Amino acid sequence: MSDSYTTPVTTAFELQRRALENSQQAFEQGLQFQQRMSQPMLDSVESQASAQRRGVELSRTMFHSYFDAVESAVPGSETAVEQLREAVDEQIDFLLENHEDVFETIESEVADGVETYDELSEDYVETLDQQVEMFAEAHEELQSQSVDATEQMADLFEDFRDQTEEIQSQIQDVQQQAVDVEIEG
Repeated sequence: MSDSYTTPVTTAFELQRRALENSQQAFEQGLQFQQRMSQPMLDSVESQASAQRRGVELSRTMFHSYFDAVESAVPGSETAVEQLREAVDEQIDFLLENHEDVFETIESEVADGVETYDELSEDYVETLDQQVEMFAEAHEELQSQSVDATEQMADLFEDFRDQTEEIQSQIQDVQQQAVDVEIEG
């Protein structure tokens, strides 16, 4: 058999192997990048929780300042203002407690998702290193799991957004109640 017949086939197989090797390397680099992005995502959840906690505490401070001003401006209002202050503090404490529970759940779910994703990624890299010929099948499975993980993250962030809006609504309700009490008083 002449080399002129086998050279194109050999070349095609070599090109396929190189393409597969390059795809495997690109795949591994992509996974490493996604794993590196996991920590910033977790950090952003923690930062958001911290910022919202500070916002709620700032609202408490604002209410206290307002109540201090009312007490100093309206003689004899100390008892009523103290009752309002206690009511606002109870509501804010309740809000902060729920806020903490919500963010602990979100952080836990995100961390579990990241850990699960990292474990699966490592398993796939090992599989690719051992059985390159199964690359296409493993890639499809990873794509499916990545889509599922993204959908789960989107659901978590949607829940997070809804809970944030609810917290903001509760703060506004407390603020309106304070204004209404002031108007009635």
